[in-house]
Order: sequence, then structure tokens, then C-alpha cells
Amino acid sequence: MDQMLKGQVAVITGASGGLGAHFAGLLARAGASVALTARRLDLVENHAGVIAGEGGRAMALKLDVADAASIGPVFDEVETALGPISILINNAGVGGEGLALDLSIDEWDRTFDVNVRGVFFAAQQAAKRMIASGVAERGDGRIVNIASIAAHTVLPGLSAYCASKASVAMLTKGLAREWARRGVAVNAICPGYIETDINADWFATEGGQKQMKSFPRRRLMEAGDLDAALMMLCGPAARAITGTVITVDDGQSLPGGG
Repeated sequence: MDQMLKGQVAVITGASGGLGAHFAGLLARAGASVALTARRLDLVENHAGVIAGEGGRAMALKLDVADAASIGPVFDEVETALGPISILINNAGVGGEGLALDLSIDEWDRTFDVNVRGVFFAAQQAAKRMIASGVAERGDGRIVNIASIAAHTVLPGLSAYCASKASVAMLTKGLAREWARRGVAVNAICPGYIETDINADWFATEGGQKQMKSFPRRRLMEAGDLDAALMMLCGPAARAITGTVITVDDGQSLPGGG
């Protein structure tokens, strides 16, 4: 892969597996030094080891973004080890499943603590460092928030999750507007349903198959389907892209079913 991110330092939250681990490998192959963070240190250490074994520069750190006070110290560790942060992938998230009549206060709060509060304070801490280090002034500051088609599409039984991802989409625009003249580009990607270990069992059931057949292309996406959008928003092309929310969902959110 072209080393378009050579010299950049990227932090990926929620990198213990799935999209986060995939994004870390993608950015590393593009030349970035990557810091993989998640609640499960053993898992991010494994993924960082794979990246290092392939010749990349990677480190693993424990981070629960719901604990907002812990984000800054972790980012300080990244900068000490790898250099000034220039890219943040705000990927950490939880599902927030539950019918609205049954959802508890704690379940609601957990969804918003990770999916919204964590996104905001990670972006805040990253932007402060980008501005202080001169990364933003030279036009290299990139924040990419991972939202979901739930930001603009009703997913039954996921009212808390949908509300949290809609918040991420609007938060992206608000931060982009506020930091536009500071040199920090803030954008978001809204992925559709992607095949992962978490949803494999569901989509193997009759109900899951019925849902999949309702998609226009009657299939799930793969993590690699997001690569082009992510690389665009992390690289030089984002010089003139900020406040943009890009849907990459294989047409899943189109009306009318399959």
C-alpha cells in the first residue's frame, strides 16, 4: 500500500477487534504509527503484535472511553512513545440493545457514556494536542468518528443506540465548525451491517436471514468496504473535507426493502 500516512501518528479507540483492529492494520500499512486502545489490554496487545510483526510501528494501551478522565493521560503516553497525535479514529462503541419500555437508566447511561461522551472527550483531547503540537497548523489534524446508519435510520429495538449515533453525527458537524479555522478536520462514517463475530450467530438464524434478505443487495458488508472512505478522511484528501458524514452501507438504509 502507498505510504500516504508515513510520519503520522494515529490513535484508534475500541481496537480490541472488529472494525477497530481492522482500521489499525489499515493505517499501519499506509505508514502511520498506531496506538491501539481498548478495555481489554490483552486483545489490543495481540493486534499490536501482529502489526509489529508485519513491520509496522504499534503500541497497545488500556482505555475505557467511558472514563473520560483517563483519556488525556493515555493520549500523553501515546505522544511520549510515538510522537504528536495527528489522527484519531473514534471507534469505541456499545450496542445499547433493548426495547424502550424495558431499558434501564444504567443501560441508557452506558450507551451514551461510551458512544457520545467518550467520543466527545476523546476528540477534545486529541484536538488540544493537535493544536498545541503544530499538527493542526500544518493541516494534518484528522478526527474520524465511527457512527452508524442508525444515525439516520430507525433500527427496531435500538432506540438508545440510534439516538447515540445520531448524536455522534451532529457532534461531528459541531466540532468541525468550531475547529474549522484551527486546522482539525472532523468527519464521520456511518457503516451499515458488517459481518463480525458478534452478529454471525444472529444472521445465521431465520430472523437474521429474513433481515438480510430485506437489504437491497441481500448481503452483509465486509470491514474492507470502509477502507476507501477511511483513508480519504485520514489522508491529504481531507484537506478540504470537514463536517461530512459519509454513509457506506451497501444500500442497506435505502427504503423499500429487498
